Amino acid sequence: MLQKIEGIVIRSTDYGESHKVVAIYSREAGKISGMARGAKKPNSRLSAISQIFTYGHFLLQAGRGLGTLQQGEIITTFRGIKEDLFKTAYTTYIVEMVDKSTQDKQPNPYLFELLLQTLQYIDEGLDPDILTCIFEMKMLSVLGLYPEMEKCAVCGSTEGTFSFSIKENGLICHRCMEHDPHRLPLSQQSIKLLRLFYYFDLNRLGSISVKPETKKELKMAIDLYYEEYSGLYLKSKKFLDQLDSLRGKL
Repeated sequence: MLQKIEGIVIRSTDYGESHKVVAIYSREAGKISGMARGAKKPNSRLSAISQIFTYGHFLLQAGRGLGTLQQGEIITTFRGIKEDLFKTAYTTYIVEMVDKSTQDKQPNPYLFELLLQTLQYIDEGLDPDILTCIFEMKMLSVLGLYPEMEKCAVCGSTEGTFSFSIKENGLICHRCMEHDPHRLPLSQQSIKLLRLFYYFDLNRLGSISVKPETKKELKMAIDLYYEEYSGLYLKSKKFLDQLDSLRGKL
């Protein structure tokens, strides 16, 4: 059976001397994988369409096991990402997160739109640091994680000065801080942004301008939360952190 999908290549792995196995995150079918036969050959009609980050329409032949990629039509290759090392590093982390967080053939149109919009923004030159933080916060529900970001996780108050608590799984107000001596005393601006990133519609994103010290706090909080709850250990995250560290020394 032939299946036509709209999707983004989130993984492309060499197989044998001339083939590739591609994983595509699609609007219609979620994550779906297929063998791109001969795609490693320069003159192959599947060579371009099977490149990572490629967004397009794909035609796959379903099988009992791994399907076969028959053909594809490119919508965009996100050239701005591929020509920039830092953008590539951030985007590699994002697509690996999607790959490791999803099962095959489980549609999630929300996640597809989130992934597509994030890649488009990075490609256009918006701040990849902040876009990655937004993506991580919005991926929490996909991972089955629901930190309390609207009110104090202990007393339920919506007013006061807040900290972020890994232990209490969300925000805690100044009246409940004794419940977690290891809470993260983030600036109120960082708290505001964490809450905003979790709830707002990415399509409504305007210009981004966040101070370096605020970015550092956001990354620290999100990284610690993921380390505690997500169960994800991604090679691309380690490389991205090394690249960030190197960039900070330049």
